[in-house]
Amino acid sequence: MPNPNRAFLLGPLLKGVSRSFYLTLRVLPVGMRDPIGLAYLLARAADTIADTSLIPPEQRLELLLSLRSQVNGATDDGALVRRLAAEVAGQQTLSDEKVLLESLGPALVVLSQLSESDREAVREIVTTLTKGMEFDLRTFPDERSGQIVALRELAELDQYTYLVAGCVGEFWTKMTYAHMPGALKGKPEAMLQRGVRFGKALQMTNVLRDCGKDLRIGRCYLPVTLLDRFGLNPQDLLLPSNSRRAQPLLFELIRMSLDHFREAVEYTLAIPAFSIRLRLACLWPVVIGLETLLLLVDNDDWLDPEKVSKIRRNKVYQVIACSLPLVASDTLVRICAERLIGKIEARLGGS
Repeated sequence: MPNPNRAFLLGPLLKGVSRSFYLTLRVLPVGMRDPIGLAYLLARAADTIADTSLIPPEQRLELLLSLRSQVNGATDDGALVRRLAAEVAGQQTLSDEKVLLESLGPALVVLSQLSESDREAVREIVTTLTKGMEFDLRTFPDERSGQIVALRELAELDQYTYLVAGCVGEFWTKMTYAHMPGALKGKPEAMLQRGVRFGKALQMTNVLRDCGKDLRIGRCYLPVTLLDRFGLNPQDLLLPSNSRRAQPLLFELIRMSLDHFREAVEYTLAIPAFSIRLRLACLWPVVIGLETLLLLVDNDDWLDPEKVSKIRRNKVYQVIACSLPLVASDTLVRICAERLIGKIEARLGGS
């Protein structure tokens, strides 16, 4: 008998809270949709808890760790769900996120109904993602404090991008091997590593795109060692007028991001041409990510939170439409990706 909670959670609610990711999810093979969709919902709920700035960071951290325990099998007779409804749901300005928090009970029931291997994979990815959120809450000050804390070294940024996105590429790869045997060419170890770098490429893009906004809530993901090399400090980055001065720093990080994107392209090409749905699910974020970097490298006001380099929705639909006739061709996929990378590198020049 169908579970109505499952249908609602992985249908209308997922569509409401995931926006562009829902487009990717819908083209996935059926067996992969439920565990990946449920993992997204649980991670999105955790992210909503972690980002609710009207609640003190210590309280958010407590709720986040409680949710992690629940995902990993702890029981509390619904106490956490009631707390989230009372303490967090009412603070949400987006109704879908409020409904998501109020639907965690059914979501945990659906988790328990997954196959053992899928259930463990979902638990692992949600645990890792919440460690990334825990890192944010422990590392950075209260968003309303007026203080800024910067990461220390590039290795810390690299670890952060793994915790919040690289692990997703890893999870995606494991799900593909589990549900679509033979759908990935190449050795599993190499593909898992490429999956990690795929996720890191997307997160590095987010870090650069959202730098101006993150600084204003006290978070500087650009490490001090790199800032020092370019004669900058976090306070300098608060001034949009310093965008041109800080451009060499931006370009250095874009070059690092492009190295990750090259691995993301190889990951996509390791999917056989006949697996159209799986290829599209990987090709879309690659192209959208590269298009975002292209906007960034051309944005002389990249530190201005009012001038974020974000591609418009009609551009997203254009990417989707243009990808359909080329996705089955290795040659055309490579040409598309290399053309975008080449455009970005041309803008970077020798700086």
